[in-house]
Amino acid sequence: MAPNNQLDLERLQRKTVRTLIFGQALGGFGLGSTLSVGAIMAVELSGSTAWSGAAATLSTLGSAFSAIPLANLAYRKGRRVALGFGAALAILGATGMILATILRSFPVELVALFLLGAGSAVGLQARFAAVDLPLERPKAKDLSLVVWATTVGAVIGPNLIAPGESLGLSLGLPHLAGPFLFTIAAQIGSTMVFWFGLRPDPLIVARDLAGLNPNRKRPGMKAAIEVIREFPVAGYSVLTIALSHMIMVSVMSMTPAHLSATNHSLADVGFTISLHIAGMYAFSPIFGWLTDKTSPRVTIVLGQLIFLTALGFAGLGSETFTTIVIGLFLLGLGWSASTVAGSALLSQSLSTDNKTKVQGFSDTLMNLSGAFGGAVSGTILSLYSFSGLNAAALMPVLLIVFATTFSRRWA
Repeated sequence: MAPNNQLDLERLQRKTVRTLIFGQALGGFGLGSTLSVGAIMAVELSGSTAWSGAAATLSTLGSAFSAIPLANLAYRKGRRVALGFGAALAILGATGMILATILRSFPVELVALFLLGAGSAVGLQARFAAVDLPLERPKAKDLSLVVWATTVGAVIGPNLIAPGESLGLSLGLPHLAGPFLFTIAAQIGSTMVFWFGLRPDPLIVARDLAGLNPNRKRPGMKAAIEVIREFPVAGYSVLTIALSHMIMVSVMSMTPAHLSATNHSLADVGFTISLHIAGMYAFSPIFGWLTDKTSPRVTIVLGQLIFLTALGFAGLGSETFTTIVIGLFLLGLGWSASTVAGSALLSQSLSTDNKTKVQGFSDTLMNLSGAFGGAVSGTILSLYSFSGLNAAALMPVLLIVFATTFSRRWA
């Protein structure tokens, strides 16, 4: 039975956010080591280092192509069904990774990585679930807390590679299969949390309160673009999220290669990326609070200023380890501010009927933008050095600032 007043909605909102935080932490916990182990597996199974990037590419594509179908499923059946189904695809993917190691099959690994990308799509959709209910107060902080929960998996996950390997070997599995046992267990736990915790389902409650028909025609990219044309501020939000992700991925993905080329150790690389990930997730509640207290545009502009500072440190100080570390940490902070505020503005600017149409499209474009940024960054690095890459990343920053200037006309 749906809540019928703001007090009941507030209680349901608190329960929903707690559930999303717990489920998101478990899901991230299980996927934290996927890309690292997947990259190693790709080299082993293909016999070529040229395929080392396949893990990130296939996982990103899986997430991109899962986003819109999962958003449609959420509208028709509720968030808990969509999040649970996405986690089930990730379980199937992790099982496929184990099978790939047993069969020594690279094609099987590629399919499994694509399915594992659905787990990332679940993580992105979970943040929108935190802002489904029609409350009278701003909810950016709630959204940011769900983003923050990813910190747990991002930090702990990679440290499970060695224990996972030992577990797999003790069970008679190939040495790289073991970590995916943790992925399966964590995703099962995440599915259970979403399935039993999201009752009543926040999106179904919002849909019922708005009197919407759950059996409407399934929207795709065309429907999302039509909504954006009608509500340009939603397009500005989507643009901000996508370009911010491109900025972050393009610089972050090439930092290990640059550090290795300048004779830094793997420990230095790991330390730098760990601080970058901390910047991405650990401070997101601060940006959620700031968005609620001021406005999403203020936080987005702050994010771009942080990006400018980050690119300045990493680009101008490209030969100094300390300045690169500072730059990568700030790069994560800029992404956090822009993504939290952009996601909040997207949800605030649309009705319940239009939200899921654009949310799935936004997540798809976000992943594809990241994939594009990662793909072209290698070429830019080889032609213009790490400093040149950071300079090139200024272009999308300026585009966001330019769009922000005009977006006030669309409010």
